[in-house]
Amino acid sequence: MSLKSKTVLVTGAGGFIGSHLAERLVRDGANVRAMIHYDARPDRSNLEFVPKDVLDSMEVVSGDVCDPHFMLKAVDGCDTVFHLAALIAIPYSYEAPSAYVQTNVAGTTNVVQACQWCNVGRLVHTSTSECYGTAIYAPIDEAHPLQGQSPYSASKIAADKIVESFHLSFGLPAVTVRPFNTFGPRQSARAVIPTIVSQIVHGCDEIRLGSTAPLRDFNFVANTVDGFVAAATTDAAACAGEVFNLGTGREVSIGEVAEMAMDVTGRRVPVVTDDRRIRPERSEVGRLLCDWSKAQRILGWTPRVGLREGLEEVAAFIESCPSRFRPAEYAR
Repeated sequence: MSLKSKTVLVTGAGGFIGSHLAERLVRDGANVRAMIHYDARPDRSNLEFVPKDVLDSMEVVSGDVCDPHFMLKAVDGCDTVFHLAALIAIPYSYEAPSAYVQTNVAGTTNVVQACQWCNVGRLVHTSTSECYGTAIYAPIDEAHPLQGQSPYSASKIAADKIVESFHLSFGLPAVTVRPFNTFGPRQSARAVIPTIVSQIVHGCDEIRLGSTAPLRDFNFVANTVDGFVAAATTDAAACAGEVFNLGTGREVSIGEVAEMAMDVTGRRVPVVTDDRRIRPERSEVGRLLCDWSKAQRILGWTPRVGLREGLEEVAAFIESCPSRFRPAEYAR
C-alpha cells in the first residue's frame, strides 16, 4: 500500500521524530495534516527546520490530544493517523506524573476513539522501549514483559494497552511501533546524545552526565521513520494489532557514546558524573537491546544508518544551531 495522495494526520508533528516523519510523508506524496501542540509560542517547533517548500505543503493545525472534540476534527477525513504526541521526558515524569497520565493515556484514548468513529484505515501508534524496563533477557523481543520503571514508562504501557483494547474490542486497524532510543538532528538536548554532543561542541571543559553505565540500543531517526512508514503501508492482514520493535541489535554504554562523540568531533574533555542527573536506583533502566527480527520479517524493515554516521549528523546540526542548545543548563 502506498501513502501517495492519501490524507494522513501526524500528531506530535512539532516533535523530534514527528517533524522528520511529516517531512518524509510529504516527500512520499502524502497530503499531510501536521498537528502541533498549541501553546504560547509563535513558532512551529521542530517543523521550523523543515525546508520551506516541504512545510508549505503541509496543513499545520494547532491543538491538544487531551481535547476529544478537537481530535475528532483533526482525524476527520484522514486515511492514516500516526500518533506521536506525548510527554516524553523521564525526569519530569517523577515531578508531574499526573500530567503524563493525562497526555499519554487520556490523550491516546481520545486519538483512538476518534480513529474508530471516523473509520480511519490505519492507526500507527508510538510506544517506547522504556516499556520493557531493564532487560530480563536480551535481545528484547516483543514478548518481553512490560515494566513500569518510571511514571513515563507506566503511562506509555497504559497507552499501548488502550490501543490494543480498541483493536480487540472494535477491530481498529492499529499497529504499534516500539522504537529503541531514537537519536538525530532536532532532538532536544534533554536527551543524552544531544546533551553529550552539545557540551563538546560548545566548548564545555567537561561533559556532565548521570550514570555512564546503562546500555542502550541507539537508532538513527531516519531508520525509525522508515519503520513508521512500513507499519502504515504493510498489508493490514499481516500487521494489524501487532507490536514491532525498531532498533539495531547493537548495545553501547552511555560512556562509550561519549567517547565516540569525542572521536567524531575531534575534541576530548573529561566525563564527570553528576548525582543530580541520576535516576532513582530502582527506576534506572540498565540495559536495552533490541530484537528487531519481527519488523524485518513482517514489515521488511532494516536499519540503514549506524551510530557513528548518525553522531556526525547530530554534531553538524548542533554546530549550525548554537542558540538552540544551552549546554550549561542541560548539564545541570
